[in-house]
Amino acid sequence: MIALVALIGSILWGAIIFAILYFRQTPEAKVRKRIMIMIENAEKERARLNRTRRVRNLDEKPDIISRRSFYIRIVKPFLEGLESFLLSFTPHAIIGMLENKIFRAGKQNIWTVQRLAAFWVLSVVFFTFVGFFVAHRTNYFYTQQFLIIVAAGIFGAFFPFLMLNRQIKNRQKLLRRQLPEFLDLLCVSVQAGLSFDGAVAKITGRMKGELSEEFQHMQDDIRFGMVKAYALNQMAKRCDIEEIYLFTTSVIQAEKLGTSMSQTLETQAENIRERRRQYIRAEALKAPVKMIFPMVMFIFPSIFIVLLMPSMLTMMKNFDIMNQ
Repeated sequence: MIALVALIGSILWGAIIFAILYFRQTPEAKVRKRIMIMIENAEKERARLNRTRRVRNLDEKPDIISRRSFYIRIVKPFLEGLESFLLSFTPHAIIGMLENKIFRAGKQNIWTVQRLAAFWVLSVVFFTFVGFFVAHRTNYFYTQQFLIIVAAGIFGAFFPFLMLNRQIKNRQKLLRRQLPEFLDLLCVSVQAGLSFDGAVAKITGRMKGELSEEFQHMQDDIRFGMVKAYALNQMAKRCDIEEIYLFTTSVIQAEKLGTSMSQTLETQAENIRERRRQYIRAEALKAPVKMIFPMVMFIFPSIFIVLLMPSMLTMMKNFDIMNQ
């Protein structure tokens, strides 16, 4: 009975979430859906052509099958088929959200939307079964067990997004930390006579980190034919922090209006440095509030033990003497 109620509740919960996500799709999400379908069809056609070529090559060289590793022959096709099967259960709105998160995390060349979408489905199924197992082991009422299962499924649905948001926040912290130093070097290089692109190329060749990789990505986009203003805007969207939005906007305006690039960079470097100081002051002001919990839980009990324990032992000893 419990299993039937849990199954029906999970199906209803999944249908409600799917309906909400489907009807809240924006026109941009619908366009992205069409583009994804076109990309999938193109990938299938490319895979079919590669398979045909591979069969021809194998007919010419039959020893290649024995040379291929077990992972390429067995494991990799199984994983790809599992990803495709799980991807069919993922709403396109979830795929669009994952694509946006991957873009902001700067991992579009490392992580794939298909793999993360499959991970989202597995997360929902896994945590739902965990909730069912926990609810089955308890002696709660049917409604309480049902709520436990639903809560576990909701947590499984949000778990991949929590991981991605944590990755994005950590990356944004690194970008904020590296930006003042990068802009100082950029300002000095431009004032020394280099162009903006030449200064960026010189700094990215010697400086390592997330921000250097983003500027190098921006230069690669320009080298492949992308307009410089659009490449800067795309870099700002990938970083998604206010300081880089201000920097890219000022650089684009300086190039359009023909103003001095060195003066613009100097102003931006001073502004970013001052914003960094304000951010550090704000974090320092939060420190006393964050220290309250460890002080109450760990420091105060130790102080009370050190100060009051001798007095308590003395009082207990005196009471024993008086009782005798």
